[in-house]
Amino acid sequence: MELNDKTIVITGASSGAGRAAAIEFARYGTNLVLAARNENALNEVKDECVELGADVLVVPTDTSSAQAMILLANAANDIFGSIDVWINNAGVLAAGDFDHTPMAVHEQVIKTNLLGYMNGAHAVLPFFKAQQHGVLINNISVGGFVPVPHGAGYTASKFGLRGFMQALKGELTPWPNIFVCDLFPAFLDTPGIQHAGNYTGKALKPAPPVYDPNRLAHAMVDVAKNPKANTYVGSVSLLLKAGHALFPALMTKITGMVIRRYLNGAEPIALTDGNVFTTVNYGMSSHGGFGLPGKPKVHRKYIVGAMLAGLAAGFLLSRRSS
Repeated sequence: MELNDKTIVITGASSGAGRAAAIEFARYGTNLVLAARNENALNEVKDECVELGADVLVVPTDTSSAQAMILLANAANDIFGSIDVWINNAGVLAAGDFDHTPMAVHEQVIKTNLLGYMNGAHAVLPFFKAQQHGVLINNISVGGFVPVPHGAGYTASKFGLRGFMQALKGELTPWPNIFVCDLFPAFLDTPGIQHAGNYTGKALKPAPPVYDPNRLAHAMVDVAKNPKANTYVGSVSLLLKAGHALFPALMTKITGMVIRRYLNGAEPIALTDGNVFTTVNYGMSSHGGFGLPGKPKVHRKYIVGAMLAGLAAGFLLSRRSS
């Protein structure tokens, strides 16, 4: 599919990967519909995209509301006449011991990360079916395969999201020109972790290596042009998926140990809801400033080596215990 004059809806477009995707799609002369809760940030993104040649509609939207997502889809179709690509991207994170994190927070994480994507699919599919084509892109993350201890609500939402989209793909097989494309990036250098609800009492940082969100934006453009059911962004994503598939119990224990060790040495901070319930007015850029210095390929051999060593150790331990 050529992207010129096509209508692209992007949720979570005010910062991080969504903002990077909006700017990347704007380069193709698209009609962009940008959705998020932070209207001021959306208008900043709009200005950047207009300069690159896109027509842009800003629709402040809370994706956890099914009615709001229907209004978003209607607005996109009313203004531009169709919806060609819908990108489910908005997401939130809450970190902390499960029983120390309020259940209202876990519930809202699931409302945004899981029900928000379901709301998006539910709102756009009638338009896709009426026009006999469309591409639904979902930014799921490697968290759809690998559990995150001290982020149980987040993990529940991502595992559920992967299952929902697999079911939806099967349901849509009679519609050969409607595509559901799931993206599984590894850790991204976005402000998302700065926005997180944090009940650990410690400053949070993403686990290295962290990838440039522009890499995910390019992947979104690629699957919009040439739809693909599953795309893994970053070699670490595939390694983590493989490691957990081969040694699930061991990988889960190691992940928990690594996170607890980090938290023990991290700087103390006040507890916060972050952006779980409402938008925030800080860290609204595409990047979070967590990138490793130097060229990515310099680190890749060490990352791959460490992962392979861990998998080999897990294999040996499993053999000894059997």
